[in-house]
Amino acid sequence: MEGHNPKEPEQLRQLFIGGLVFETTDDNFREHVEIWTSLSDCVAMRDSQTKRSGGLGFVTYSCAEEEDGAMCARPPKVAGRAVEPRAVSRKGSVEPGAHLTVKKVFVDGIKEDTEE
Repeated sequence: MEGHNPKEPEQLRQLFIGGLVFETTDDNFREHVEIWTSLSDCVAMRDSQTKRSGGLGFVTYSCAEEEDGAMCARPPKVAGRAVEPRAVSRKGSVEPGAHLTVKKVFVDGIKEDTEE
């Protein structure tokens, strides 16, 4: 791609994808997100004990412009389900208050009988 800088930090080229179905595999995840643009890496996160999909994944594009293009591909769906693509947190962001905009937190490993 024209203007591609091979030294672009990975964080500028990476998206978090939330809301995946629990049957998602790396292969079918890649198959669905590759339609947005070309990838350099793609992984569906798994529970370490059950090996089942954790309902989220990360996609890394070859350049930041492709990451921006994928964010514009709305509404994004993987396996027929709407997903939530989000830019990965930029460490050292110079934007004041950037860390205050997070409204959701992913928590894993909570037992089924746990109450609020």
